[in-house]
Amino acid sequence: MGNRFRIVLDFDEDDGGFTVTVPALPGCVTEGDTIEEALTNAKEVIKGYLKALEIQGRPLPQGEFLPLAKQELVINI
Repeated sequence: MGNRFRIVLDFDEDDGGFTVTVPALPGCVTEGDTIEEALTNAKEVIKGYLKALEIQGRPLPQGEFLPLAKQELVINI
């Protein structure tokens, strides 16, 4: 099993679509028109962020870098 990160999925009521942030990775943000697209983009941006850290010789973040056994989503309705 790979590493898992908590993400925040935020619906944009004005423009539609979703913004995704990764609290454990400062500045790691992406978006998508649908939840599926946003989640796919989140996986890609996290991989790119981790690769950039590796290239720079920087350590992986700790804190919210969690090996979670389940996924949790919070939605506003």
